[in-house]
Amino acid sequence: MLFVILLAFVFSGANSSYIEYNTTQRIVPGKINVHLVPHSHDDVGWLKTVDQYYFGGNNSIRGACVQNVLDSVISSLLEDKNRRFIYVEMAFFQRWWRQQSNAKKIKVKELVDSGQLEFINGAMSMHDEATPHYIDLIDQTTLGHKFIKDEFGQIPRVGWQIDPFGHSAVQAYLLGAELGFDSLFFARIDYQDRAKRLKEKTLEVVWQGSKSLGSSSQIFTGIFPRHYDPPDGFTFEINDVSPPIQDDVLLFDYNVQERVNDFVAAALAQANVTRTNHIMWCMGTDFRYQYANSWFRQMDKFIHYVNQDGRINALYSSPSIYTDAKYAANEQWPLKTDDFFPYADKVNTYWTGYFTSRPAFKGYVRLLSAYYVAARQLEFFKGKSSSGPNTDALADALAIAQHHDAVSGTQRQHVAADYALRLSIGYLEAEKLVASSLAFLAESKSATGKGNGVTSFQQCPLLNISFCPPSEASLSNGKSLVVVMYNSLGWKREETVRIPVSTASIIVKDSEGREIESQLLPLSNSTSKIRSLYVKAYLGKTPRETVKYWLAFSVSVPPLGFSTYTVETAKQTGPSSAISTVHTYEGTKNDAIEVGQGSLKLLYSADEGKLTRYVNSRNMVTAFPEQSYGYYSGSDGSDKDPQASGAYIFRPNRTITVKSESQTKLTVVRGPLLDEVHQQLNSWISQVTRVYKEKEHAEVEFTIGPIPVDDGIGKEIFTQITTTMKTNKTFYTDSNGRDFIKRIRDFRTDWDLEVSQPIAGNYYPVNLGIYLQDNTTELSVLVDRSVGGSSLVDGQIELMLHRRCLHDDLKGVGEVLNETVCVPGGCEGLTIQGKFYLRIDHIGEGAKWRRTLGQEIYSPLLLAFSEQDGDDWMSSHVPTFSGIDPSYSLPNNIAIITVQELENGKVLLRLAHLYETGEDKDYSVMSSVELKKLFPNKKIKKVTEMSLSANQERAEMEKRRLAWKVEGSAAEEPKVVRGGPVDPDKLVVELAPMEIRTFLIDLDYLQMFSA
Repeated sequence: MLFVILLAFVFSGANSSYIEYNTTQRIVPGKINVHLVPHSHDDVGWLKTVDQYYFGGNNSIRGACVQNVLDSVISSLLEDKNRRFIYVEMAFFQRWWRQQSNAKKIKVKELVDSGQLEFINGAMSMHDEATPHYIDLIDQTTLGHKFIKDEFGQIPRVGWQIDPFGHSAVQAYLLGAELGFDSLFFARIDYQDRAKRLKEKTLEVVWQGSKSLGSSSQIFTGIFPRHYDPPDGFTFEINDVSPPIQDDVLLFDYNVQERVNDFVAAALAQANVTRTNHIMWCMGTDFRYQYANSWFRQMDKFIHYVNQDGRINALYSSPSIYTDAKYAANEQWPLKTDDFFPYADKVNTYWTGYFTSRPAFKGYVRLLSAYYVAARQLEFFKGKSSSGPNTDALADALAIAQHHDAVSGTQRQHVAADYALRLSIGYLEAEKLVASSLAFLAESKSATGKGNGVTSFQQCPLLNISFCPPSEASLSNGKSLVVVMYNSLGWKREETVRIPVSTASIIVKDSEGREIESQLLPLSNSTSKIRSLYVKAYLGKTPRETVKYWLAFSVSVPPLGFSTYTVETAKQTGPSSAISTVHTYEGTKNDAIEVGQGSLKLLYSADEGKLTRYVNSRNMVTAFPEQSYGYYSGSDGSDKDPQASGAYIFRPNRTITVKSESQTKLTVVRGPLLDEVHQQLNSWISQVTRVYKEKEHAEVEFTIGPIPVDDGIGKEIFTQITTTMKTNKTFYTDSNGRDFIKRIRDFRTDWDLEVSQPIAGNYYPVNLGIYLQDNTTELSVLVDRSVGGSSLVDGQIELMLHRRCLHDDLKGVGEVLNETVCVPGGCEGLTIQGKFYLRIDHIGEGAKWRRTLGQEIYSPLLLAFSEQDGDDWMSSHVPTFSGIDPSYSLPNNIAIITVQELENGKVLLRLAHLYETGEDKDYSVMSSVELKKLFPNKKIKKVTEMSLSANQERAEMEKRRLAWKVEGSAAEEPKVVRGGPVDPDKLVVELAPMEIRTFLIDLDYLQMFSA
C-alpha cells in the first residue's frame, strides 16, 4: 500500500506533453562538434538485382526496398527543416524521380536547394576501385552528374566511396580532385593500417594520388574510425536493439541522462583519435531508413538533450558541412601517396580474390566499354538523332556494372546474370546504331548529301569463340564478303585480324582492289569445343556451318576511321590464301624449335615443349623466360581460422604446379603473317601463343575450364612467367589503367607489415598490365581484363586467370563462387578464354609498348560485315574514311577517350595524356592537339573547358578549390606543369603528363562528310 502511495506521489507533479526538440544546426567553437550524417548505403545490385532492391522484390533474400527509403526520408525531411539526408546512388534516385508527381518534385527540389537533401558522390553507382577501367569510371560518374545538373542544377562536392574493398590512386586524383570534389570519405582500409592511424590520429589525410599531377590534384580524405555505421548503441531502424531515448516522464524506463552520457562517451572516444574538434558519425548503413522516422525521431532527441547537457555539441550535418569545418580549422594534415591496396579486415583475410572473380563478366564489361566509346564516335560522325537506335541503354548498363558488387564479381549468380542481360540489351541497341552509322558513312553520297540507306552490316559479338555467321557463310554465285574495320583510336593502326571461315579457296583484297597476303590457320581443339557448347548455351542453337580455319590478313586503318577489305572466292587457276604448315612434336627429340617470322623469335624445347628463349633481333634483347600454369587449392575454412577462399577473399591452402599430361608436347603452325604454338596441358588448360611477323610481342590466348572440383577442392588458376632478372622484391601494377604504382613484396609504405598471408597479401589489381625491371631489362605483361597479379619471386610475374570456389567466404554474399554454363542435358563449370601479352625490353624502353598496345587492347578494331554481288562495292561505297583531317593523327602520347554529341548539339570531348612524368624519355612531355584538325569541315564556334564530369566550367571549379595544408615542407615538390588555356583562334589543346582535359565544343556544321 505504501509503494502505491509513493508511486502516485511521484507522478502527481509530472506532466507528459508535446516536446519541441531544438535541432537548430550550429557549430560551437571550443566544443567537440558531432556531425550526424544520415545516410543509407544502397547497393546497386548484390544479393538481389538492382530492380528488386528498388521495388522491394525477392524479400526472402533480404527485406530491402529503396523506394521505401526515399519515400520515407522525403516525408521526414519535410517535417523539420533542420533535418538532413545525403543520397549517393543515382541509378536508384533516377528510378524514383521518374515516378514522382510534379507537386512532389517541386517539394524535393526545395529540399535540395536548401541543402536538406544533398547528393554526395552523385555517380550512377558507388563504383568499385580495383577492377574497373578509368574510362568506365569517368562515364558512369558523368551520367550521374548530368542527371543531377539537369534536374536540380546542383554540383556534388564530396566523394563517398564508403564500401569498396580497397581504394585506388585514380579514385583520389581523377574521380576526386578532377571532378572538383573538396573531400573523399570511405570506411575500408587494412586492419593494420587502421590500428596505426587510430593511434597516431592520421585517419584524415591529404591524398596525392598522382606522382605527375601532385598537389594540383590532391584531395582531403577521411577514413572512418570503424565501419560506415554509427557507434555501437546508436542504430535506430525498426527492430534494431539500440535503446531509444525514452523521455516521457509518465512512462517507465526514462533514460535521457543515461543515453546522453552514452552519446558523450562515444563522441569523446572518437575525438581522441581525430584531429580538430569535429567528428563525423555515419547515421545509417545498408538499406536503412525504410521507416525514416525511427531514425530522425531519435536523432532529434539526441541533438536536443546533448546540447542541453552542454558538454559537447551535436548537429544534423553532411560531409560538405563537415569538410568546410575541417578546412576552417586551418590544420596541417598528413600526406598520403599511392593507394590503399590490398585490403585485409583481419588476419588471413585478404580481399584479393575478387580481383579475378567472374573473369568472363569482367571481360564482357571491358569489351562493351570499348564498344561504347566507338559507338558514340560513330553516332557523332553520322549526326545524333532524337529517334532511332542510341547508346542510352548501354550507358546505363555499363554504369551499373561498375558498382562495387558488379564488375568486382562479388554478387550472387542470379544478379550476375541480370547485369549481363542489361549489358546484352544495351549492346543490341548500340549495335544497330553502329551498323546504321557505318552504312551512312560508307554509302556514296547523292546530290542531297545523304546515304541511300540500303547497306546492311552485321557484327559478331561471339567472335571471341570463333562464331561469326557472316564470315562463315559460303561465297557462292560470285558473292564476296565485305569487312569494314573501324578504328576508334586517334592514330593509324596496322595489325593482323583473324575471322573464322569455312572454306580454304579464298583471297583477300584491300580497299583499292589489290590482292593482299592472307593466311589460313586451323582452329585449336579447345576453340572448336567452346564454339559448339557456348553457341548452344548463349543462343539455344548449334552453329550451322562447320568452321575449318581462321583467316588472317594484315590491315591498315586510319585514325577515327575505317578501311574496307573484301574476301572473295579464289579462281581455280589463280592464287589463294596460304594454308599454314602444321608440325606436331611428341617430345622425343632434344632439339630447339624456333617460331616467329619477324624480329621476335621464341624458342621451345622439343622434348618438354617449354618456352626456353626469347630473342628480338631488332633491339638485341635476349632472355630466357619460362612459362607455367598452376593452381592454389582454396582454403575451406575448416582449420582453427574459419576463413575460406571465396568471391572476395583469396586464402590459398596449397600450391600445385600443372604438368603437361599430353603425349603431344607442341603443335607449331607456321605461315607468312604469324606463327602459332598450340599447347594442351591437360583436359582443362590449353593455350595458343602467337608471334606476328610485324609485331615484337607474344600474344598468349589461354583456355581454362571447366575447372575440376570433383575432388571437393576449389581451385584458383594462375600462370607464371619466370626469368633470371634480379628485381629486389619490386614490381609495378597499374591503377585502373592509368598510373603505374611501385609495389614491394611484403612491404607497405604506411606501416610495418606483419605478414600472415605471403601470397594473398602480395596480390594487387591489374587492369592494364604489370611489369618488372632490373638494371638492364624490363619484362611487361598486359591483360585484356581485370585480374589479380603479383611477383612472389624475384624475376617472376604471376597472374590469376580463373577461380572456382566451393566455400562461402562469410563476407555477406552467402553463396559459393561456382560458375557453370548449362545446355539441355546438363551443366559444367565455366570455361574462360582470354589473352595476355608479353614483351621484354631494355630498361626504360618498355613504356612505349605498354601504353600503345594497352590502348589497342582496350579498343580492338570494330568489325562489321556485309555481302556483295560481284566486285562493285568499292565503286559504289566509300572504302576508307577518317573522321579527322586526313593529313593528321594524334600525337603518340595522346588518346581521345570521349567524342559524344549531346542532346543540345554540343560535343563532349576528352583528351588524355597516356604517360606519367619520367615514364618515357620521348613521350613524358607536354603534347598538343589541334582541334581544327580533329573537326574538319566544321567551324568551332566556342570551346569551354569543363571539369572531368562536364558539370561545371573548369575555371570556376579551380576558383572554388580548397587549398589544404600538408605536414612537412611543401617546397620539396617539383613544380607541377599543366596544359595552358585554349586560345580561341589557334584552338590548340596542351596536355601535360597524366592530364585528362574535358571540353564542351560548339560547332557549326559547314558540310557533312563527303565521299
